[in-house]
Amino acid sequence: MQLMVPVPGTTPTRYAKSGAPTCQFPDQPVPVQGPAAIPAFTQKEFRELPLAAAAIGSQPGRHTLKGAETNIYADAKDQTFNLTLAGHGFVIRARPAEYRWTYGDGAALTTTAPGGPIPESRWGEKTVTSHAYAATGTVAVGLTTIFTGEYSVNGGPFQAIVGTAEVPSLPRTLSIWRSEVKRYADDCNVNPAGDGCS
Repeated sequence: MQLMVPVPGTTPTRYAKSGAPTCQFPDQPVPVQGPAAIPAFTQKEFRELPLAAAAIGSQPGRHTLKGAETNIYADAKDQTFNLTLAGHGFVIRARPAEYRWTYGDGAALTTTAPGGPIPESRWGEKTVTSHAYAATGTVAVGLTTIFTGEYSVNGGPFQAIVGTAEVPSLPRTLSIWRSEVKRYADDCNVNPAGDGCS
């Protein structure tokens, strides 16, 4: 027969009569199994999502003029993911919150607005994300979009994900040209073969 030895200073309150003898002491409660804790969605998991990068747009296109404002903007979208983790259903929503631009000539800018296309009649105007190049050449415009997120578990309320995810875009190559204005004295209606008449 196996004897249970009480812990010094305690008094046993119950002994089992069948099976392996056990005892319970007031200061040694039997653990109670509660419901499993629902895991949080972490920044590491957020950064591992296949977040789509923003596309970079530019006006007047891939060719622009030295000294003129080139309208550069991001096409970034909200994204939703449905996952199952540890047996729980997660819905994750990601939103672009910040845009970090590099213009390829050493200039950089951080904005909370993505910018956007403008009518052709306004090309050359300054916008929140535009840039004027001081020299001719070829540059690569870069962009990193900062996403924030929130998640819901098993249809419950959404809660914020701690931390952000940085998603770089494919660079956009621009050719910077110079413009020349020449004045001619000939009237092309009188002399169609004059300089500048063609």
